[in-house]
Amino acid sequence: MEIFHTAEVLSRDEIAHVQSRRLARTVKRAAKSPFYKARLAQTGVDPDSITSVDDISRLPLTTKDDLRESYPFGMLADEHRELVRLHASSGTTGSPTVVYHTDNDLRTWADLMARCMFMAGIRKDDVFQNMAGYGLFTGGLGIHYGAERLGCLTIPAGAGNTARQLKLIRDFNVTALHIIPSYALYLAGVVAEQGMDPRDLPPRIALIGAEPHSEEARRRIEEMLGLKAFNSYGLSEMNGPGVAFECEHQDGMHLWEDSYIAEILNPETLEPVAEGEVGELVMTTLTREAMPLLRYRTRDLTRFIPGECACGRTHRRIDRIAGRADDMLIIKGVNIYPMQIEQVLLAVPEVAQNYQIVLHREGFIDQLTVRVEIKEEFFVEDMRALGSIQKRIAGLLRNELLVTPRIELVEAKSLPTSDGKASRVVDMRDKQG
Repeated sequence: MEIFHTAEVLSRDEIAHVQSRRLARTVKRAAKSPFYKARLAQTGVDPDSITSVDDISRLPLTTKDDLRESYPFGMLADEHRELVRLHASSGTTGSPTVVYHTDNDLRTWADLMARCMFMAGIRKDDVFQNMAGYGLFTGGLGIHYGAERLGCLTIPAGAGNTARQLKLIRDFNVTALHIIPSYALYLAGVVAEQGMDPRDLPPRIALIGAEPHSEEARRRIEEMLGLKAFNSYGLSEMNGPGVAFECEHQDGMHLWEDSYIAEILNPETLEPVAEGEVGELVMTTLTREAMPLLRYRTRDLTRFIPGECACGRTHRRIDRIAGRADDMLIIKGVNIYPMQIEQVLLAVPEVAQNYQIVLHREGFIDQLTVRVEIKEEFFVEDMRALGSIQKRIAGLLRNELLVTPRIELVEAKSLPTSDGKASRVVDMRDKQG
């Protein structure tokens, strides 16, 4: 097994020692910020009393609302003159969430990202095309600096402009990509539409993330683009990409425990779930200087995968994100996550790359309609054939969801697409009054 950093194979005792030492330091640093100085005093936690990773449960939880309410400088634990960059959410409603970085923070982030990319099989002699948006979004610059840290020739292509993306891939013999899953599916559809053989395209690895996606989506991306697609996890509050990544076995994402403490809690009781059970991922930074975060509620639902990984790395693995705790839909008393719908749809051969979940209300009852793009060769005038597909999809979704949604079949490329994260759910209930 090749590794990028010796930290990848620390023993569990060594990981616990590193976490304890860094947690004690992190809490003291966090207490320098106006927010945590007040919050720790309010909860009666003396920063000097935190000496072990076992003390983590004594610390207060932090939420996205805390970050918004502390905007712009309330979470800052370092002097302004030490800051070299900030990233922020779009802030389309209320205050955005802002994350600050020192020079050392950026170096640590780049090292973590390079570690992830190396684990997925990318090497110095690869040509890497970054197809994510740059700017305040962390995915662009985070991945970019990691690729350069690894030593790759890095192409900052940015998002969108599919014709240009394909030209860059062919002209510069690009061997590795970073791409949002929904855009990867769209790109794959363009490749198929243009009659290109994916085996003639040079990329062998795609890094996919930034939005939840199913195993079925990954399989389609791999098959239609002729490469291996590696799942990743990150969030701006924890730097961005580089928090957890799949190794060559694609069996869960190794979460770098020398830089983060991860807990999985019941989102209702906030107590730890049993080993292997799904709950909300709660994260604590261990190496950040400018803006350490303690027990941040990500709202992302996942689980720890029990046992050791065949790759030999010792850091625990989390499963792919099943959705967000606040993305759950309740239809006719049944809890439904959008990812459940995707995994069913993309396993149906006739289904194209895009779909839309529409919530609406009839009388006082919430209803669920799924609009599904059908591949061109199956979208025919024979209503019996289309009716058969519609009935089959409805039955498969009923078996998965325990409710029967309405199914609308539409032509391929007729639903809205985006260069950024896909917006799969359209809620019409408030508009109906």
